[in-house]
Amino acid sequence: MAEAPVPLTEDEIAAALEAAPGWRREGDEITRVFRIRYHGGVAMIVHVADVERLISHHADIDLRWGKVRFGITTHDAGHRLTAADFDLAARIDAIAQAHGAEPLDD
Repeated sequence: MAEAPVPLTEDEIAAALEAAPGWRREGDEITRVFRIRYHGGVAMIVHVADVERLISHHADIDLRWGKVRFGITTHDAGHRLTAADFDLAARIDAIAQAHGAEPLDD
């Protein structure tokens, strides 16, 4: 049986956020919003979903007209942040860039 993922410490989360520009912490998840046309957003989500299936880690995704929001936490770690969350965030950034999505960073 696989071991449960290990939640990051507050210091590790702070360091990981510094290395993930544009991602912000909202409670026990990290989030980012991208501007993209609706159908482009659908294509981007499918691309992200394919990668998520391969790595067995998934984001909560909210598609709206003109934007997509990703929220990431590790459910198997009690909805806490783990290294897997920041790995997925980096993969989402690369996919968003490939699809021409514009980050909506505050």
